[in-house]
Order: sequence, then structure tokens, then C-alpha cells
Amino acid sequence: MFVFLAILVAIVKLADAKVYNIPLDPSGNITLHWMPDYSKEKVTFEVHFHTESMSQWLAVGFSDYGETTLADYCLYWVDWKGGTHLTDTWTDKDGKFREDEMQNCEDFKFVRHNSHIKFSFARKFDTCDENDYVIEDGTTHVVWAFGDGPLYRINGLSIAEAKSGFQRTQLLKALIAKPNFPPDTHALYFTSDRAKVPSDETTYWCHVHLLPATLRDKKHHVLQFGPAIQKGNEPLVHHMELFHCELPAQQKVPSYQGPCFAPDKPALLDNCKRVLSAWAMGAQPFDYPEEAGLPIGGPDFNPYVMLEVHYNNPELKSDWIDSSGIKLLVTPTLRPLDAGVMELGLEYIDKMAIPPSQPSFLLSGYCISECTAVSLNQEGIVIFASQLHTHLTGTRVETRHIRDGRELPLLNQDRHYSAHFQEIRKLKRPVRVLPGDALVTTCFYNTEDRVNITLGGFSISDEMCVNYVHYYPKSRLEVCKSSVSYESLWDYFRFMRDWDGQDTLEPQGAISKNYGSIDWTPARANVLQQMYLESPLSMQCNQSNGERFPGEWENTPLTTILYPLPPKARPACEQL
Repeated sequence: MFVFLAILVAIVKLADAKVYNIPLDPSGNITLHWMPDYSKEKVTFEVHFHTESMSQWLAVGFSDYGETTLADYCLYWVDWKGGTHLTDTWTDKDGKFREDEMQNCEDFKFVRHNSHIKFSFARKFDTCDENDYVIEDGTTHVVWAFGDGPLYRINGLSIAEAKSGFQRTQLLKALIAKPNFPPDTHALYFTSDRAKVPSDETTYWCHVHLLPATLRDKKHHVLQFGPAIQKGNEPLVHHMELFHCELPAQQKVPSYQGPCFAPDKPALLDNCKRVLSAWAMGAQPFDYPEEAGLPIGGPDFNPYVMLEVHYNNPELKSDWIDSSGIKLLVTPTLRPLDAGVMELGLEYIDKMAIPPSQPSFLLSGYCISECTAVSLNQEGIVIFASQLHTHLTGTRVETRHIRDGRELPLLNQDRHYSAHFQEIRKLKRPVRVLPGDALVTTCFYNTEDRVNITLGGFSISDEMCVNYVHYYPKSRLEVCKSSVSYESLWDYFRFMRDWDGQDTLEPQGAISKNYGSIDWTPARANVLQQMYLESPLSMQCNQSNGERFPGEWENTPLTTILYPLPPKARPACEQL
């Protein structure tokens, strides 16, 4: 429940409500608590602010990707007569606060005590105000700023003169009842071992672990995973993932603890890439549904896993020592069904590329109906969670669900995606995928700060477009991804040479060299975009043993969507 109960008496009566919290600033002096109310389409927020001056102002709000300009803020401030206010504001392109004509920071309450200020307010998901941020599923960038007061007025107050920052979280989480665990459920911890975090803003830290003997001998089910954060390091640990090393069961993996991209990191660890669990700041422990558990261990399971921790150190401190990690709850009492993880999206190869200087370039990966038809049983599968994934230039990801040419509700979408905030998210409603259904994963990229082509691949400077979907019962289908067909790609390179005078090579030339030889302009980028949107596919319809399902998977046609979903309605706004 909220720490500051006195100002939220009405809310606390909702005994079953979930309250979430995150630290906003690196020092932990500002924390945000919130509770979504889906029936009223409203979020109630409570802010705790530790300050030496009771007259300081504090703004908390939202922007598309953490920008402090053109952002939506609720601003707490004290005037020169000692009056206390909460004002709905927005910042212009110069970072100046402007009072909003529509005041949508509602139900303001506050308390001040010693060096603490606590205040609460409510915001509708969609206020229908063009200056307000629409709170929706996916990632939200929570922005904050504070400065000295008291103030005479807030119009013209400059964000440049304040201390400011942002934090990423998912505000609208799925509210699902907690399942029961059997008595023999026990915890396993995979943590860093007193890692000395470098004085860099961003560090990815890797640590290889060997599963305990009990799991090496017998298959278990993972029932829950969640964070094990070292006390006091909550602002430092941004997100974490636990990967399984996809190697033969008897293959040993060298020990390693250090930066994930260090040149001395053993090459064999590149095989530790199958996601077992993922946590991001603000996420609660993840429970598997009653019907299924994630299989781990047993004599045929390679016993090595690798923890990856993303440290966020904006103050560049050099004295962080951390032993945080991921906690698994496992049991030898197996549930009725094994859960599985399936990869949707694009192949990790350089056939797919993004030209430089693009504000929004999209790539789509297909799981076509022919693949699900030959790989899924007649009852299909139930997808209950999803982890969207790109590298550094990805800004938006979505997976569409198609059945018999008709688009069904989106399987998952993140319109404000960040590669620095990745977690496995429960779906608000489980999605049944039947044989013959198609799933289309589309990623949008921004390469305005890049001067060279960005290729598909495994490097952090390369790009990916993936949706790891968690489902039951486990099927033989593990990879359902695509890329543009080779024939279409070579036709494109010949066209660029013969008709546009580009120095692209004959088909035997390297793909990356062909892309790199093009002098990219907006018109040429548009030609590439159209080629991707219209060309047939090379399909990866792969079983868990790496072999493809029987069939012809080269030059397969794109999924046809005869009846797309209409734009999302905003009935409350249409009445205004």
C-alpha cells in the first residue's frame, strides 16, 4: 500500500488494488507511487520528495521519450505568500513552463513534515487535451524537475535552470491474481558478486552461473521470477535478464564476471542468448499461470545460465559495489503443461538494413499462416506474456494477429519503446493462436544520428526486431521469423546499379558491402522501404532442434490483411 496513507483514504478502501513504485532521481530523494484504476480509466499518483527546503517546486509528468521540452507536467509549487498549488503545465520547445488551459491534475492533496513533502494527484488515461500525454499500454517515460522557490508565477519558469531527469516504467500493468505454489517451491538466486560498477552512465554487466546439482539431475518448473536488488542500490539497477546457454548438455562454459561487451569476454558466451527471465525497474515479480511452468534443468539441459544487469549511473559515481540479480522460484512438482518461448520477428542477418538519417523507418518480420498450420496442434497455443526487443535505434514495436485475412486485436504494442527498458510483460488478456494464424511484428527505427547504414545482426550497433512470446503448451515451433527473399534483394541491388548509378555489386558480392556502397538520400531510402513492404519472404519456420519444418520457405508471399483493425476510438474525446 501507499506509505503515505493519510491523503488517500478513499483509495485505500480498494483493498485488492495494486500499488507500484519507482525511484525517480539517482539519489532516491524522489519516489513515485501509483495505482491504475481501469474501471475509471484513471491513475492516482503519489510523490515523495525529500528536500532541505519546504519552498522548492517539483514537477512530475510524461513525455514521449524522456524529453524535457514539449512535455506534460503536474507542477507542485509554493507561492510567495505561502500558498501551495498543483498546476497542470506543459513545456514549450524552449523548455519554458506554460500553464495549461485545461487543468487535468485532479484530486490534489499534500502534507509537509520535517524535510519531506508528499503529494498526490490523479490523471485520466486520456484527457482529450492536446497538451497532455495519453497514458497507454507500453513504456512510459516519467519526467521530473525541481528547483528553488517560492515562486510568484509559473509561466516562463525554465527547465534549464532546474535539476531534471526521467525514468522509464510501465504504468498500466496487467492485474492478474497470484497463483498458488506447491510446498516444495524454493528460491534460486543468480546475482552479481560484488561487481565494481564502472563510472560510466551505462554499463551492461554479465555473470555466468552453474545451476545447482538438484536442477542438473531433474527437470523443474520455474513458477516465478523477480528482482533481488541489493538494498540501497535500487536507483542503480535499471533492468536485468537471465539467459540460458544454448549448448549441448555436457558442454562446459567458462566462468566470467565483467562487462558484457569486453573484448576478453569468452566467445562461447555468445551462445547464452535464450531469455529465461527479464526484469525492469518498476516491474513486479512475474508469475506463470496455474496451467504451466517454464522447464529448467534435467539431464538434457545445459546447466549454465548468464545474468546480464544494466546499470544506470548518470552521476558517474565510481564507488558503486553491487550484488543484485534475479530470483527464481522453482519446484520439482511439475505443472500440467510446459510453457515455451517462441521467437517472432526478423532474422538476425544483414539482409534487413536501415538507412542513415531516418526519422522513422519500419521493418516487419512475419510468422506466416503456412508455418503455424504445419507446426501447431488443432487447439493452438495460448500466449500470456511478451518481450519486445530491438537494439539502440528502435522506437516502437508491435505484433499484429491475423486470422483468415482479418486483423484481430494487437497481441502487444509499445509506442514509446526503449532498448534500455526491456521486460517480459504479461498480457492483459491471453491470446489464443490457432493453426493458420499469422503474426506480424513491426519495428520502427530512428537513425537520425547515424551516418552509415545500420544492418541486422547481433552487435549492439546492429539492429534486431523480435518479440519473444511466452505461451503454453510448449510446441515444436521455436522460431517463426522472416527476412526479405534473396531473389528480391539481388533484384534491388541490380536496380540500384543499372538505374540509379550506385556501385552495387553482382549477386556474389557481400550484402553489407552492397548496402554500404549506396549514397543514401531520402528518395533511395524510400525505394528500399517499398522493396521491403512489397517483396516476398525467406522464412525461418524452425523446430526446437534447429531444423525447419517440411515445406518450401523461400519466396513465400507476404501475409494479406483484407480487414485491418480500425483506428482506436476515443469516445470521450469525440463528445467534446
